[in-house]
Amino acid sequence: MITASSSFHSKYKARRTTIEGITFASKGEAMRYLDLKRLEQAGHIRNLRLQVGYPLAVNGFKLCTYVADFVYEEAGTTIVEDFKGIKTAIFRLKAKMMKALLGIELRITTGRKKR
Repeated sequence: MITASSSFHSKYKARRTTIEGITFASKGEAMRYLDLKRLEQAGHIRNLRLQVGYPLAVNGFKLCTYVADFVYEEAGTTIVEDFKGIKTAIFRLKAKMMKALLGIELRITTGRKKR
């Protein structure tokens, strides 16, 4: 069952959406979850996890934590994925920090169709 909350609107017009008892920040993120669940059931990916935190620190000083929407294994490689409608300045900074500090390149998915 899919429910969308109309009482919550972010400044980017995302609507919280609940699927299988899990509340997602947007309908697009919820739909991506369903896509990934289908891929996992078909055996294309495995070990799907949600909201995985990565502490970002320099010289032992924790700057912040990046929380990935999805983490899973695809062809033996760990994929850290974020669903984004809008790439904010904070997100772009955290993505750069993930690459620089942890060597992790984020996979970014969107709800927009490519032309």
